[in-house]
Amino acid sequence: MAESFIIAIDFGTAYSGYAYNITSIEGEIDPMLKKWGKEHGLETPKTPTSILFDEHGEFMKFGYEAKTAYIKMRGEDAKKHYFFENFKMALYDRKLVRDVTIKAANGKEMTALKVFTEALRFLKEDALKTISSNVAGLQFLASDFNWVLTVPAIWDPSAKQFMREAATEAGIVTEDTEEKLIIALEPEAASVWCKKLPSDGFITPNHNRDSLDESPGTQYIVVDCGGGTIDITVHEVLEGGALKELHKASGNDLGGQTVDKKFKEFLGEIFCDGVWDEYEKNYPSEVHKMMYDFTRLKQVDEDVQITCPYNLGKLAQKKKEIEDFFKSVEGAFWNEGSIRISKEKMRFFFAESLKGITESLNEIFKKDFRIEFILLVGGYAGSQILRQHIFDQFADKCKVLCPFRAQEAIVKGAVQFGKNPELVASRKSAYTYGTEIAEMFDQSKHKAEKKFLADGREMCGDVFMKLVSEGDDVSWDEIKEHTLYAVEAEQTAMSLTFFRTERQNVKYVDEWGVEEVASFEVDMPIVKGGRKREVKLQIKFGSTEITATATDMASLSKGSVKIDFMTKS
Repeated sequence: MAESFIIAIDFGTAYSGYAYNITSIEGEIDPMLKKWGKEHGLETPKTPTSILFDEHGEFMKFGYEAKTAYIKMRGEDAKKHYFFENFKMALYDRKLVRDVTIKAANGKEMTALKVFTEALRFLKEDALKTISSNVAGLQFLASDFNWVLTVPAIWDPSAKQFMREAATEAGIVTEDTEEKLIIALEPEAASVWCKKLPSDGFITPNHNRDSLDESPGTQYIVVDCGGGTIDITVHEVLEGGALKELHKASGNDLGGQTVDKKFKEFLGEIFCDGVWDEYEKNYPSEVHKMMYDFTRLKQVDEDVQITCPYNLGKLAQKKKEIEDFFKSVEGAFWNEGSIRISKEKMRFFFAESLKGITESLNEIFKKDFRIEFILLVGGYAGSQILRQHIFDQFADKCKVLCPFRAQEAIVKGAVQFGKNPELVASRKSAYTYGTEIAEMFDQSKHKAEKKFLADGREMCGDVFMKLVSEGDDVSWDEIKEHTLYAVEAEQTAMSLTFFRTERQNVKYVDEWGVEEVASFEVDMPIVKGGRKREVKLQIKFGSTEITATATDMASLSKGSVKIDFMTKS
């Protein structure tokens, strides 16, 4: 099959979806997007990132089907099943171990790798089925495609690697074909898509006809407003239209679900005296239905109304008249079976999240950039309150743009990125990377305890040889080369160990803040040439992952590794 066959999966905290392009059949057209929820009277570009397993831990359903099945379950039945949502946040702001577990709605735990793997397996199989049904007479396999999987730019590298391993477990690629899976950073994918949109593709305050300037030198901020994370990158347009990252990814975990959490806490304030706690415990599926309804209501900047479920009303009335629960709270009213929430209270739910976004953007504006645009993307950017806030705060500094289909920008851009990874020409290295070497001992600069003898020579061990510094620009296809030499004349292998740190200047690999991230060996079977034998080290930094290859120049024996960012346990 053609190399241009692409499937991109946007695996979001709250919602997930995929887009694809089969250019050799359909020509150069916009990516095709799967629409979800038709059986529920909906047609959305993404489906809830919700997954349901039976009581034995066997996969049952994903997306709307999982959510609907769980909501329909009676109390005891719901408690037996494993229902997960928002589980992507288990990967945020932490160095992962392979056997990390996450908690289901029933309080029981399952390994995160299994949950993510089954979710990705469902999306893979659904994509292949959808494409096969749209192309008469052809059946497709996962190996027929190049795949793109999107992740937040602010994730730790171990989380990005975790997603690659889950994708491999799910059969998207195998260990032999892993080059057919590209890990794309969400704000980069969105940036790639928005660059090609016309002026009428954006929501702009005051109905201005602005579009993203593609002329070289244009600098802009991409704010990916997701359900879980706010992911911020700064790009500059280069000659030819490629993008350069100007500032390493920043952001926080104050995405759209922060607003949902505030709403849920408010329901607890209204239905006090243990009513809400009892309702949450006994009717978890009904709580999920209320929260799902709220996600639609938070798109608008006006008073909203949400139906009070029968069982919540029944529990409340055991304590007192339902109207009495609303007497002690501001911003909520009882309205004939519904809870009415004022526009001002809705804005309060957003306050913490908006403050976090504003602070992150202000930090960037303190730097010496020439920012002309802020680009808002992601499902949470669909909220009128968020868009207006960013416009009010920053319209005096730059133009604020949001694509009409903000939720689709990442997955459609990921397809474009899969076809042309060079669209992002360079990125900032988030860490300083180095490898461990030995060099001739010099008592004026080396620690005495690092001295050892090799072939009668005094050597210094544990020396950190810097490969790239934190904040350095690394090109997408850049390969850094270094020549290493045998330490002993008769050695038949060389061990290479790699380290990372957030520090700029490191002398030894065992200093504070330095951690090991990978190691491998390269055979050196031909000993002729002794200590002059060369091993050529090549490291590819510029993609979203790092690979290292070492070649013994005498035998041409090779060893290589994809930097392993996850610890074993």
